[in-house]
Amino acid sequence: MTTKEIGDIGEKAAARYLKKKHFRICARNRHFSHNELDIVAENKEFILFVEVKTRRVDDAEKIELTVPSSAVTYAKRTRLIEAARAYLRQKPTSKQPRMDVIEIWLDANTKKPLKINHIEDAYGA
Repeated sequence: MTTKEIGDIGEKAAARYLKKKHFRICARNRHFSHNELDIVAENKEFILFVEVKTRRVDDAEKIELTVPSSAVTYAKRTRLIEAARAYLRQKPTSKQPRMDVIEIWLDANTKKPLKINHIEDAYGA
């Protein structure tokens, strides 16, 4: 399974998760120059800019050994904030913007999510 395939599965799972939490998905894989927003979602109060980080694990006990959100470095956060600002210039809103990270651990065999962790306001941008 390629990194892109893993990412696509994770993003689909994250979108399903957000819909269950009563968010509407506004955009997926939205590009602004060299920056990309994985998911843009909204509810009555917030507009979310969600970075999805997915990792495969071959044993559920190894989930605690991997921290997908650690891949959201300072440089990555800076690019995500730039992309969110570009999105808001194109589609202004009165909703409170929030930068979230959703971590997803996939079973290496079944390719199904074993665990989803939603980190709200992940870096207080």
